[in-house]
Amino acid sequence: MVGGALVEEFGGKVQILSGDFDPRALVAVEPVPPAVEDGGEMNGEAGREEEEEEKKRPEIVLGRNVHTSCLAVTEPDANDEFTGDKEAYMASVLARYRKTLMERTKHHLGYPYNLDFDYGALSQLQHFSINNLGDPFIESNYGVHSREFEVGVLDWFARLWELEKDEYWGYITNCGTEGNLHGILVGREVHPNGILYASQESHYSVFKAARMYRMGCVKVATSLSGEIDCADFKAKLLVNKDKPAIVNVNIGTTVKGAVDDLDLVIKTLEECGFTHDRFYIHCDGALFGLMMPFVKRAPKVTFKKPIGSVSVSGHKFVGCPMPCGVQITRMEHINALSRNVEYLASRDATIMGSRNGHAPIFLWYTLNRKGYKGFQKEVQKCLRNAHYLKGRLQDAGIGAMLNELSSTVVFERPFDEEFVRRWQLACQGNIAHVVVMPNVTIEKLDYFLDELLEKRSKWFQETNVKPPCVEADIGSENCMCALHK
Repeated sequence: MVGGALVEEFGGKVQILSGDFDPRALVAVEPVPPAVEDGGEMNGEAGREEEEEEKKRPEIVLGRNVHTSCLAVTEPDANDEFTGDKEAYMASVLARYRKTLMERTKHHLGYPYNLDFDYGALSQLQHFSINNLGDPFIESNYGVHSREFEVGVLDWFARLWELEKDEYWGYITNCGTEGNLHGILVGREVHPNGILYASQESHYSVFKAARMYRMGCVKVATSLSGEIDCADFKAKLLVNKDKPAIVNVNIGTTVKGAVDDLDLVIKTLEECGFTHDRFYIHCDGALFGLMMPFVKRAPKVTFKKPIGSVSVSGHKFVGCPMPCGVQITRMEHINALSRNVEYLASRDATIMGSRNGHAPIFLWYTLNRKGYKGFQKEVQKCLRNAHYLKGRLQDAGIGAMLNELSSTVVFERPFDEEFVRRWQLACQGNIAHVVVMPNVTIEKLDYFLDELLEKRSKWFQETNVKPPCVEADIGSENCMCALHK
């Protein structure tokens, strides 16, 4: 600062900026690079088709600009330690925020977070800076860690996915995206010239990984259910038969909750001439990776099959209050990533450096309290309530779909964006979805449905707008528009 004005250095020269300088004006909006098709650059016919598809997509409705309502950080007054005004102000802000959280939690349906938890017993640990930096299995010189809890959680998941203690490596991640970034990175290290294959309904983090790692990436078509189309997968594998395949398999897609057929994916790879040493499969089980083992007759995700890694989120079905996840891979793959770090007196093969040491304790606490039987009951409750919601929507003349192995109910997008924001619905094009989690009761679904039906009657009676046709999204058998009703 110079006399109240901002200064900035350009090319070795100091320039004084005006008092009304807006620092955001210097931040250029960088366009997101398009996905790479067929292992090459976005040019030619593939590039033109992608551009045409982009033009057809409806404009995305973005959320409100938080800068208009952010809570400023201000300096305490000189006499504040005597008056206590600042403490009183902050207490009032936090009290209002808590009230907001309670209201928003009451109207939360569109995102896969289990809000039914009570971790009061762990409040005693909030006074400690717990950090699990480095390898979970090797202590570092930093002694305030929770590795004992972390490895216990990892052992539990390794048993769930049938991998012996001496055959797996893993860690508690900071979110589900980090699990995908790590799984795909391991695949890239195992096959440096491999091509990443992922269905077009894969989570956006998969394509983010392709851009970050500068990998050739091929998008594979899907069925209306959202499941990967293995006929298209086969055709695209054959185009690049000379390069190893790194495949993302979805154990529950983001929007429709579709589960890719892992056995068919493996069979397709084998039929195209890919031996097990020429492909790597990462299973993105963010939500349903922990639910599917407790669904009767559901196909198994297991390391007894030729897969390389599995990741799940800890803040979704498990119900951890902070974002976190679990990533498990084979021990034989991790040496390509792992490095000794003298500063830590440990090894590291993780994406992040410092890692939240509280998260493993929360996961350990929940796994011990609920166990396999507890999770099984919660899964059955979610599936039962999801079928209830789908049935009521269809009875009301609203197009809706529910995949067999899912608790994600897809239906026609509400007309009013205020209603969408109120219920925090996740939308894509003409469809929205509700993810039925353990905290979503029949009473909450009835409350939502009653409000939706009341609003819907006004939307279509007071305007000339008709309910959208969602045949292209969920099939004619699930669409309830005038043409398909």
